Amino acid sequence: MAIEKLIPKTYDPHQVEEKWYDYWVRNNYFHAEPDDGEEPFCIVIPPPNVTGSLHLGHALDNTIQDVLIRWRRMQGFNALWMPGTDHAGIATQARVEEHLGKEGLGKHDLGREKFLERVWDWKEEYGGEIINQLKRLGASCDWERERFTMDEGCSHAVREVFQRLYDKGLIYKGSYIINWCPKCHTTISDIEVEHEDEDSKLYYVNYPAADGGTDFITVATTRPETMMGDTGVAVHPEDSRYSKLVGKKVILPLMNREIPVVADEAVDPAFGTGAVKITPAHDPADFEMGLRHNLPQLVVIGKDGVLTPEAGKYAGMTREEARHQVVQDLSDLGLLLKVEDYTHAVGHCYRCSTTIEPLVSEQWFVRMKPLAEPAMQAVRDGLIRFVPERFTKIYLNWLEDIRDWCISRQLWWGHRIPVWYCQECDEVICAADDPQECTKCGSTKLEQDPDVLDTWFSSALWPFSTMGWPEKTKELDFYYPTSVLVTGRDIIFFWVARMIFMGLEFMQEVPFHDVFIHGLILDAKGRKMSKSLRNGIDPLEVIDKYGADTLRFTLLTGNTPGNDLRFYWEKVESTRNFANKVWNASRFAMMNLEDFRLQDAADLDDREQLDLADRWILSRFNKTVEAVTANLDAYELGEAARILYEFIWSEFCDWYIELIKPRLYEKEGPERKLTAQTVLHHVLIHTMELLHPFMPFLSEEIWQYLPHTGESIIITSWPRVDAEQLDQESEALMEFLMEAIHGIRNMRGEMKIHPGKTVRCVAVAAAEESKLLNNYRSYIELLANCELEITGAGHAKPKQALSAVVRGTEIYLPLAGLVDLDKELARLGKEERTIDGVLQRVQKKLANEQFLAKAPPEVVEKEREKEAELERTKDALQRRIAALKS
Repeated sequence: MAIEKLIPKTYDPHQVEEKWYDYWVRNNYFHAEPDDGEEPFCIVIPPPNVTGSLHLGHALDNTIQDVLIRWRRMQGFNALWMPGTDHAGIATQARVEEHLGKEGLGKHDLGREKFLERVWDWKEEYGGEIINQLKRLGASCDWERERFTMDEGCSHAVREVFQRLYDKGLIYKGSYIINWCPKCHTTISDIEVEHEDEDSKLYYVNYPAADGGTDFITVATTRPETMMGDTGVAVHPEDSRYSKLVGKKVILPLMNREIPVVADEAVDPAFGTGAVKITPAHDPADFEMGLRHNLPQLVVIGKDGVLTPEAGKYAGMTREEARHQVVQDLSDLGLLLKVEDYTHAVGHCYRCSTTIEPLVSEQWFVRMKPLAEPAMQAVRDGLIRFVPERFTKIYLNWLEDIRDWCISRQLWWGHRIPVWYCQECDEVICAADDPQECTKCGSTKLEQDPDVLDTWFSSALWPFSTMGWPEKTKELDFYYPTSVLVTGRDIIFFWVARMIFMGLEFMQEVPFHDVFIHGLILDAKGRKMSKSLRNGIDPLEVIDKYGADTLRFTLLTGNTPGNDLRFYWEKVESTRNFANKVWNASRFAMMNLEDFRLQDAADLDDREQLDLADRWILSRFNKTVEAVTANLDAYELGEAARILYEFIWSEFCDWYIELIKPRLYEKEGPERKLTAQTVLHHVLIHTMELLHPFMPFLSEEIWQYLPHTGESIIITSWPRVDAEQLDQESEALMEFLMEAIHGIRNMRGEMKIHPGKTVRCVAVAAAEESKLLNNYRSYIELLANCELEITGAGHAKPKQALSAVVRGTEIYLPLAGLVDLDKELARLGKEERTIDGVLQRVQKKLANEQFLAKAPPEVVEKEREKEAELERTKDALQRRIAALKS
């Protein structure tokens, strides 16, 4: 059967992707084993939530990792991409509780043990969804090594780390201000609180002096519902307005309790009146001030978000009800001076969006200062590099100001804290393995701490727990430290810093050498994607419609390290068109390589038998190999993709393939055909190898159709630069010819001459250029569809002709017989008047001060761009009219 009947006319990713992914998995191409004779390259996947599903952030993050791992694998590295999922304590428990709610049950109806059985059942049923979606994306993870943060090995590592830190005094239990979610009923860490600007009120309240005089101090607050827990008022020590009041006492309104006025540098004199109330149990900054001034901590809002008995008559009210009633009561007493509109950032739970309530609570903490210092020094010493470098400062600043890490969570799903309390004595036992009896009194009546560990505690161990630590495994010895961590800019603190200090503490080595930070994916308007805005894009929708390769390449092109990326459907369409372009060009090549055999290939080292186009494309290909490799090495994946795109679309498809068609069609003899086939095959198959990390499915499909050696493109060698094929002279000559062809094409386009119509052109050139044009006249005549007449400098120039100047050579397109000059001038004049009318309306709008003041910046910018484009069009029309009139 003829090869053109075997190769589909159009590329259908759905017929290709599942086929090749199954082939790669069956042949174990993703699996890696330690081998001391090879150089390792290892990435650990940022573990997605086990009950989650793929979103665009996952798609970008994992595409970047897959590009790096496929590239290094082809370069000959022993490449391991370690996959796995996170148990996601809060999210998973919430999902299961929601499911139970549909049955009319709560977790307490089942009890802890039965509830956890249901969670494990849920995990088994739904936990593989995101893994399957990553496979659809093309992720070449070593699935034989898939891990889970609560599998036996990782759980053992968690307990071992907890015990060692506890024994060193780096884990302790104490009362501290924490972030409490009244809906999820658990603490969450500072970095899991999402701050959103909200329209609120600023309340000005008079606190009367305690000495019975007429003095008072006016306090500004956004949370009057917490004032029942006030234990002081603070002013700045250099604020002269209040210097006489410092050290005195005022009466707390509504509670008639005396509280002191203190001076503290944390107060901003410019906020409100410069005087703020101190509620140590319900505000982190107030908590710190309370410690400095030895103020009591009164909890007036409980863990259910309802006011406690300490709040007096407001007990039992919700926060919202209490705020309303407190404001009313203050107003009735004449103590509410005024209320102003005020916008400020309010913390919300990252899982359920409930407003966070800061509370003083007894929790488990990790002492961060001793761990943070080595983690900072490792980066300062260059043992870890952030890409881009600007994130180094963000990382260091956060660690310099770090507070102790609250690691306990009031959940049932997660790693239970390995601490037991003896019921017969006061002994507290911390152990990696369950104790059988009290180490002090021998009692077997032991009760384990009910809390579980913060999910990020286990994921902080991910680079070494996944490889078998605390056992000394061959994987740890060979692959640790890993090569690069790829992650979004939003979890530098969640995960990156914690992995670094845990790696240094327990492995005495950094967990990775490079941290590649990518930005977030925004919608077309530059907004963060969210459920509330309903602007999220389901990556599976893109894959279903356009294929995984199109999604991957769309996310990579235009992407620069650390910067956010906007998602446009138009860009997806453009990438789909690129995939089709690659397929169509490759299909043409395949059909013209049907009689080509690798053993009969021409000698590419014999420069004399190579045509200019051959020497040029080989040189350009090698420059592309060099540039793509260098950009991948610098983590400039977007630039690498752009370079590859330009080479394939323009130089290979639009120029080289068109130039060799006469030779492929045997118009110039079998030897020249074989040379053209050899170069065509060489460049195409190795270009597919360059493209493979970016578009693995399309490249494999094409590679398999081409004459090749080996089983799969995934394990072939990454192309290397052949210095002998670099040819600057041929590149410069081809650039000259391409500019000449562009010049003729542009003139044809200006006059709207049909591409199929052959035109006469005249080139007026100096001796050297005349020789070049004569030698390669066929290139110009083929690609510009013209008959080229070449004359020396000084010859008369054609009349009634458009002209283009290419490096001193004038190329003319005589118009006689091609167009009716009078009709063309009339048409162009009408077009100019139309353009001018539109231009004047745009300029009038841009001259309107009200429009400039009120219109959104992007609208104004769009009008400016329109003005510039119209001016360019008008100028081109005027030049064309002038040329015709002359």
